[in-house]
Amino acid sequence: MLYLKNIKTLDENQKLYDLEVIIEDQKIAHLGADLASFVSEDATVIDGQGGLLTPGLIDVHVHLREPGGEHKETIASGSRAAARGGFTTVCAMPNLNPVPDNPETLTSIYDTIAQDAVIDVRQYATITKDLNSETEFVDYQALADAGAFAFTNDGVGVQTAGTMYLAMQEAAKTGKSVVAHTEDNSLLFGGVMHEGERNKELGLPGMLQLTESTQIARDVLLAEATGAHYHVCHISSKETVRVIRDAKSAGINVTCEVSPHHLLLADVDIPGDQAEFKMNPPLRGIDDRNAMIEGLLDGTVDMIATDHAPHSSEEKSGGFMNSPFGITGIETSFQLLYTNFVREGIFTLAQLVDWMSTKPAETFDLPLGEIRVGGLANLAIFAIEEKSVIKAEDFISKSTNSPFIDWEIYGETIATIYQGEVAYQR
Repeated sequence: MLYLKNIKTLDENQKLYDLEVIIEDQKIAHLGADLASFVSEDATVIDGQGGLLTPGLIDVHVHLREPGGEHKETIASGSRAAARGGFTTVCAMPNLNPVPDNPETLTSIYDTIAQDAVIDVRQYATITKDLNSETEFVDYQALADAGAFAFTNDGVGVQTAGTMYLAMQEAAKTGKSVVAHTEDNSLLFGGVMHEGERNKELGLPGMLQLTESTQIARDVLLAEATGAHYHVCHISSKETVRVIRDAKSAGINVTCEVSPHHLLLADVDIPGDQAEFKMNPPLRGIDDRNAMIEGLLDGTVDMIATDHAPHSSEEKSGGFMNSPFGITGIETSFQLLYTNFVREGIFTLAQLVDWMSTKPAETFDLPLGEIRVGGLANLAIFAIEEKSVIKAEDFISKSTNSPFIDWEIYGETIATIYQGEVAYQR
């Protein structure tokens, strides 16, 4: 038995009210204002310290780096970092070594997950062999049968329409989604940050918005033709929002995600040649950032996903030209968004929880923690009235490559519950 006391949650009118919870057999057994009489002597008690209880967060885009990049992150460290962020389900990208392009490798990864993960970890399989082949396809049904969450070549755009068309056809037969990192290599021109004024000031080659939006324009028509569910990773440009909005209006089965850093920062916020601000897609213009926010609010953008991409300090020490793309995000995303959007009155708390939990669950048929008797006990408690500071030394992740170090936040995670067990407690 697990007993949660001194917590609050939202009612249907988005008002906070006091609550206590008793969890038994992975589910919520009792909800009420005073449940002490129901608590057994051997129960584990968590004092929520007046914090906010929410369903466990769900992140459909993380990089856990195992196998092949264990110096950056592992399934053990990444799942614990996710639990510290309030997440109970994460979906791991397949840019690994070896890549999960066959059932044997995928099964081996799931064996490690079963042994080392403290929360629910779902593993993506690749669209093509070796992640970036344009000619050799994976066995979609065999990978689906082995537990593939969905199919993606994340980190690499599928360059030819024919490859994507055939992949969508096969994925649709399995009932699995095609999840796309959209990037037309012919439009990259060696860019390392957004093509705007700031890259010129820093003397760095720029990345056109068209690298992203033109591939999405192609792919939504392919999705319409094949009947596949097409999900777009980490959108960043106003042109992309326009394309996806038009596709949804046409009834095409397309969804998309935005990452916290594209909501919080623009290229003008990059202080210098500092690789902590280098990610792909890059931080774009202020008008692009505003389009992401508007897209969330009008329903064009479906969810928020962190694109947690850990790298070692040594790897990130080479500036924009000589460092890999990517930043960490799994431990700080809810907190940064709550602080800078909910507390500022731009988003409601209910909207933020919806985008970080309910919508990912609905879109990808994932287990959602529901705060009701009989509901699955995947839950998180956040200290939304307490101010703290993001410090690298507090990270559970093996990497600390974040542009948000030393930012003040509200909403530090007090505890994360996965299937009725404590996955994290501060």
